[in-house]
Amino acid sequence: MSLFQRLFTALRSGAISEQEWDEIRVNLITADLGVDLIDQVITTAKSVKPEDAKTAISQVISNWLSKKDRTLISGDTSLKTILIVGVNGTGKTTSVAKIASMLKNSGNKVLLAAADTFRAAATDQLHTWAERIKTEIVIGQVNSDPASVAYSAVEKAKAESYDYLIVDTAGRLHTKQNLMAELGKVIKVIEKQSSVDEILLVIDATTGQNGMNQAKVFIEAVGVTGFIITKLDGSAKGGVALAVEKESGVPIKFVATGEQIKDFAPFDPDRYIQALFG
Repeated sequence: MSLFQRLFTALRSGAISEQEWDEIRVNLITADLGVDLIDQVITTAKSVKPEDAKTAISQVISNWLSKKDRTLISGDTSLKTILIVGVNGTGKTTSVAKIASMLKNSGNKVLLAAADTFRAAATDQLHTWAERIKTEIVIGQVNSDPASVAYSAVEKAKAESYDYLIVDTAGRLHTKQNLMAELGKVIKVIEKQSSVDEILLVIDATTGQNGMNQAKVFIEAVGVTGFIITKLDGSAKGGVALAVEKESGVPIKFVATGEQIKDFAPFDPDRYIQALFG
């Protein structure tokens, strides 16, 4: 069922009772849309003719979305560095591989850096992906300084004329202060030799308002330039994608709908809105 299907079904049926409006509101809340946004949708639905509701709500949602550029950094021949950040379990490491594959298929020379050194599984996972997509990777010792991995990766990327360096970072949000200090150090080390051109935050669409909280923490700490929304599988969940853009003004740049390399694409606002309406 699409996110707004119940609302439009009720509107087509005629008069809606207050109890039905309450049920519609609860239904939208469970889709992680956020209370303020839900109230705007319901106010709009009540203020227009039923046949005009879809167009009116579509315009409201379009106004929520960020107007910033959604394309990934590109341009001249100098090295472009992308940091992928987010909490563990969101699909962060897999997203690194998916972006690398996309860039490689577009003719770019791509280097990966496994700077999530505190989880051996993360390094092993990225190494497996690197072999699968035939991409070089820089790996450090388990529990080594993530910044040292980033430093080595930048050195290699510059020396060997890579187009993109993609850095996978640690995501232990339960040690928030230490995590943000680690990320800050990684950024400083990279900027001594090159530049950090994109910082993409990975958010799991099924985590609801936790996704909002994660976005606030990372935006304040490291200056996120875009979102990757994972597990956006077309179900009624995923309203958080709208909520994070409305609250932050930071654009969603990519969406992932599954575990496979092919399950990844640039975010298309028009297509997303259409999917919400079914």
